[in-house]
Amino acid sequence: MSEQEAGNSPEAQAAASAWSRVEQARHPQRPYPMDLIERIFTDFSEIHGDRAFGDDEAVICGMARLDGEEVLVIGIRKGGTMKERIKRNFGMPSPEGYRKALRAMKLAEKFSRPVIALIDVTAAYPGLGAEERGQAEAIARNIREMARLRVPTIAVITGEGGSGGALALAVSDRVLILENAVYSVIPPEGAAAIMWRDIAHKDRAAAALRVTAQDVAALGCVDEIVAEPPQGIQTDHETGANALGHALREHLDALKAMPVDTLLAERQRKFRNIAQFYTEN
Repeated sequence: MSEQEAGNSPEAQAAASAWSRVEQARHPQRPYPMDLIERIFTDFSEIHGDRAFGDDEAVICGMARLDGEEVLVIGIRKGGTMKERIKRNFGMPSPEGYRKALRAMKLAEKFSRPVIALIDVTAAYPGLGAEERGQAEAIARNIREMARLRVPTIAVITGEGGSGGALALAVSDRVLILENAVYSVIPPEGAAAIMWRDIAHKDRAAAALRVTAQDVAALGCVDEIVAEPPQGIQTDHETGANALGHALREHLDALKAMPVDTLLAERQRKFRNIAQFYTEN
């Protein structure tokens, strides 16, 4: 097969399409969670610290109002300037960030306020200090506790949803994803380095991982794909934020109408059944 034929093969086209979605999700003009929070919510009041080690600048939590209703909002902060990115550890949370988020979620549960998480994270921070302070334990605890929070919960993948770093904030009654966002167990570069020993195969890895919004919706990992403006949300932040705000209100109204015990049973059933496949003999 010639190079041109190889480039036009269905496999190559699938790889190129998947990688283009990854590039959209990482677009430098794409709004970060805090940009969307400022457009969708009002009266945001930030909560600081995990009451154990410190305050992780990569994770932001606070009480806010969605059309007048009090909710807890959680987001990932990456920073715009290089100084801000360093301060926020390039949007990679440490254990104290997840513990801060859980502390805030428990406050929301105490006062019967729904929890909404906006997620754009490549992965949890894998550094030595984070591991020494219990990164894996913090993620695992969040997954367990979110599975049994007695309030409505919604998570939104707004850019990248990477591995346990995203899942620690995404065990929710409803998981939404923006049209050009991606959700994956590992970044394509990492998968390519493991499988092919060469990150140049990142596009093949992206296709194999099935990272796109359409792929993860087909797998049952998300409940709704929120449409973006025709050229992507990076071209029109206001329109994209309005569409997401409308979706959040619809899902929140539906969840509030459900009894709490039913809500928990449905949440746990959903995550137990994700990505199960059966074949008929």
